[in-house]
Amino acid sequence: MKRNLRVLSASAAVSLGMAFGTRAFPQTPSPSPTVKKESMTTRALGTFDVKLTPQGADDKGEASPVGRMTIDKQFHGDLEGTSKGEMLTAMTAVKGSAGYVAIERVTGVLRGRKGTFALQHTGVMSRGTPSLTITVVPDSGTDQLAGLSGKMAIVIAADGKHSYEFDYTLADAP
Repeated sequence: MKRNLRVLSASAAVSLGMAFGTRAFPQTPSPSPTVKKESMTTRALGTFDVKLTPQGADDKGEASPVGRMTIDKQFHGDLEGTSKGEMLTAMTAVKGSAGYVAIERVTGVLRGRKGTFALQHTGVMSRGTPSLTITVVPDSGTDQLAGLSGKMAIVIAADGKHSYEFDYTLADAP
């Protein structure tokens, strides 16, 4: 099923300002096998309100393509809570092309389980075609949300209302 999704408005869009290099890390075998309980993916649905507040940019030039914003969200539905975060944006001279990166810390209750976790956003708009990935930062879950992993999608309706689809797993401790 195809949905008409929009990445945040042009004023909130940010370009892909950073690329992560890859490094090989040596792998150490586990000293003993660990039995893990199977985790099942669950989908949480709801709406959210968001307030983006522009902050002063480090580059004070008039035509600076880089912007910075704070994020304040209020989640409703299967996830009840708030989040605070930071966003970096980059605009281009080409209409419909921009990108953003952001990190936000969510505090709340996810289907009855209380705790915090971090979300990492990477959004790109290429000549009007959006691409957005929002991932739970590994091992960022606390309290009853320890072991949380997953991805979130943002849906912006034609009327501008925001909703989320959060596919997650919550691994129980072995």
